[in-house]
Amino acid sequence: MGLKNAPKTGVRRIGYARISTHDQFLDLQMNALEQFGCNQIFCDEGISGAIHPMERKGFVAAHSTLRDGDILAVWKLDRLGRTLKGVIETVDGLKDGDIQFVSLTENIDTTTATGRAFWQFIGLMAELERGLIRERTIEGMAAARRRGVHIGRPRKLAVADVQQARKLIARDAYTIDGLAGDYGVSPSTLRRALANT
Repeated sequence: MGLKNAPKTGVRRIGYARISTHDQFLDLQMNALEQFGCNQIFCDEGISGAIHPMERKGFVAAHSTLRDGDILAVWKLDRLGRTLKGVIETVDGLKDGDIQFVSLTENIDTTTATGRAFWQFIGLMAELERGLIRERTIEGMAAARRRGVHIGRPRKLAVADVQQARKLIARDAYTIDGLAGDYGVSPSTLRRALANT
């Protein structure tokens, strides 16, 4: 995709580099971004990838420097964030300002038609993966329920307690309010348990 080409006239290349711990070094990233022709490079040191880019001083400074037509460059996608979803949201947010994006290691370059198509493909794959995870989660929860596994917060009342309460109420031996106090729950909790067990 020609990532090593010199910047076009009037197009600024802004670099962003990040290391997670202070015992890591920025040299590799800085050298790659300088070779790419970045006019300025902004850095975050000792900052986890789990922290949103807009909560990092270096990235915020880089972002505020970007103007329409500029290119934001990183050494690798994971310099922007830990999850593909987060990286995609950050890069897609650049489009609002007509900012292009380049990741040197993955050879992603949204200044080209091929690079834009590849980036869209990555987004589609990420969405497909999220959909599959959702489906597997729903299927897993349904299978667990069929096996009698309770999903969600722990029950305040055991099934045996609810069954006993139902028998006592049916005999008019207790009221819901009276039983709820004995079990240490609110009347509404006991009513829900009786309705759902």
